[in-house]
Amino acid sequence: MNFHGTEVRQQALTLLRNGTKNVEVARQLSVPLGTISYWKHEDRAKRGEPVATRPSLFCPRCEGRPLDDVAYSYLLGLYLGDGHISHYAKHKVPSLLITLDDSWPGIQDQAESALRAVFPHNATCRVRTVGAHNIKVYFKHLPCLFPQHGPGKKHDRKIVLEPWQQEIVDTHPWEFVRGLIHSDGCRITNWTTRLVRGERKRYEYPRYFFTNKSDDIRELFTGTLDKLGITWTHCTRNGNPYNISVARKADVALMDAHIGPKY
Repeated sequence: MNFHGTEVRQQALTLLRNGTKNVEVARQLSVPLGTISYWKHEDRAKRGEPVATRPSLFCPRCEGRPLDDVAYSYLLGLYLGDGHISHYAKHKVPSLLITLDDSWPGIQDQAESALRAVFPHNATCRVRTVGAHNIKVYFKHLPCLFPQHGPGKKHDRKIVLEPWQQEIVDTHPWEFVRGLIHSDGCRITNWTTRLVRGERKRYEYPRYFFTNKSDDIRELFTGTLDKLGITWTHCTRNGNPYNISVARKADVALMDAHIGPKY
């Protein structure tokens, strides 16, 4: 639908061809600046004039734009845990949303920084939802960067990394693990009691948990831990078999050095 009409568009193009700046045309005709810029771009392309291509149109997979592998490995972990790609009819471009609890504002900041590093030419935003924020970015080629995207919930479909993704994870495994923990994991303090010389004493110890319904995503997590030399165990809680635990003292210390508690 053309909300401004052919006559208004032609007036804008006449002004633009005579050298009037975009912002002045937008002011005179009460048309959004973005619309004026789009009309100018389309007009110059149709007339065969040189047209600048926005860097945001370049896809690291399709066009070979450099990709920040460290940020991407972390973002991939976040996406597999708490992210999804949306296609709304009113938007021509899909959006990536990472939904993160408001209890951990530091992780929201890290997620937004990762989005800016992976998509340096695209604006990010935060959208409030109940008890959380969606950290969000729009980009036409999101399915290229996250081929795990598909209809339905992740645990209802096969999740397998592409070879190029696995290479990034293998090169930057701690970033991937940190993204998974920051989305679907936690660091807690467990306690137990022992009878020592007739006296029952309480002992406390830190422990990491990762919980996800997808068998494939849990295997990606444990497979990366294996490569890092971290010992893990399955932990069924309340009949739920979806938990992975890291509890050995040396392994927890290593996780603390690279991940630490949520904040």
